Formats: sequence, C-alpha cells, structure tokens
Amino acid sequence: MEFLMRDDVNLSAEQWQSIDSAVIQAARNVLVGRKFLQIYGPLGAGAQSVNVDVLTPAEKGSVDFFGEEEEAVKVTGRSFKELPMIYRDFVLSWRDMEQARQIGMPIDLGAVSAAANACAQKEDLMIFAGNPKAGYEGLATAEGAFKVKKSDWSKDENAFSDVVKGLQHFADKNLRGRYALAVSPDLYAQLQRLQVSTGLLESERIKTLVGGGLYMTPALGLNKAVLVCAEPQNMDLVIGQDLITGYMGSAKLNHEFRVFETALLRIKCKDAVVVFG
Repeated sequence: MEFLMRDDVNLSAEQWQSIDSAVIQAARNVLVGRKFLQIYGPLGAGAQSVNVDVLTPAEKGSVDFFGEEEEAVKVTGRSFKELPMIYRDFVLSWRDMEQARQIGMPIDLGAVSAAANACAQKEDLMIFAGNPKAGYEGLATAEGAFKVKKSDWSKDENAFSDVVKGLQHFADKNLRGRYALAVSPDLYAQLQRLQVSTGLLESERIKTLVGGGLYMTPALGLNKAVLVCAEPQNMDLVIGQDLITGYMGSAKLNHEFRVFETALLRIKCKDAVVVFG
C-alpha cells in the first residue's frame, strides 16, 4: 500500500507492527456499533462510494408444487453515497524515534492510541448520530425510524415495557433476527436497579429480552436509546479502508502520521430501527 508512505520514514517492520497493534487495541476498547452491525467489506482504500438499496419486503416464503408463484426479493430503489474518511493525526518526536533507534528502547505509542481512540469515537458518532451537514443519517437520527416516547426509565418497569413496545413493532413488521439495544450512559446507569419482585437488575432483564445485545455508548448523548434488528438486509457498516496508519511527512524534524479509515452506515430498512427519546 504505497499511499501509506511507510517506506519514507525510518521505522522497522516491528515498529510498524507495534503501531498497528496499538491502533487495533485502542479501537476495540471503544467501538460499539461494530459489535452488532454486519460488516460489508473491506472494499479497499480506493472505494469512494457505495450503493444503498431498498429491497422488496420478504415477509414469508411461498408453497406451491412448481415453485412459480413466488415474487422474488429484488432491488426497488438505489442511491449512491460517498464513503467519508474518519481520521486523526498524531506526531512522533524525532528525539524519541532517534533514541529508540540508538538504544533499542520502544517508542511511546500513547499518541498512536489517542488518535485511534478519537477515530473510533467518531465512527460510533457517525453510526448513531450521523452527520447532518454531510448528509449522513445515523441510527438515532434516521428519518422514518419508528419512534417510541420514552417513559422514565429510573422508575418501576418502564424501561422493560418500552423495549417490549419496540420488539412488538418488529413483530408487527415481521422483522426477526438479531436484536441490539444501545443506550446512552445516563440510561445505562438507570438500568442498574434491582427489581425486587424478580431479584434481577433491570439491565439483566432487558439484556435477556433482546437476546444479549445491550450496549452503552456515549455517542447517543443523553437520555436516548436505539433498538435495532441488526440483520444485513436491514442495515450494515460499509468499510472501504479499515483503520490503519500512514506517514504524512516531517515538519520541524518531527514526524507526522495519520490514523484513518473510510466507512459508512447503510440503513436499508427504516422499520428495523426504533428510537426511544
């Protein structure tokens, strides 16, 4: 991958491996959307856009002797979206790099981890909140998503009842498969209440209700939650170039790098998104 210009800086293959490992580890500690979204890709660094399709609903299969009565699932609408780049730059001091070269001391990769952490947070923000200025919808901002007026989740069984309403919506729309509930940090804290009648935390009951897919993410801000049926026919995360580090050049003897990726959330079925707010 010549566009990364890794040969233009005096780093060994082992040092680059350490940088790559630091990026992956830092991102894994943050990313939430990837825990339940199907990944489409990687398509490669050169991919600049991707199609977003609307499919005919496939509610039920058909039964007949010759197999000629079924209407095929097909694309009824198609648009194209650009794959935005998510990035964060960092600098490694020439003195640190020279010291590592002379005495074999490992390079401090704190700046690498911080840049990867920032990219991961931005990816989740794009997934959940979108980017209205750039024309990208997020799960919590998608026009046409099913809305449930959220009750007070700090009291009684309100949270459980609200989530049941969301699951009932999926049942009404014949949306079955993997469910995931993402909640803002304040709501997650409210779910850590013991329901005396059951002997369980409210979060445990809800986690069981949605099949284990309960996640907390700061990307939702405050007092908001999103329930999704996260099957690939409903939504996925398109990856062009996955998170990686490239060399940008030197300035005032110090060395500049960039952690980046290209990614886009595709929502193919708005009925598969329930927003509580």
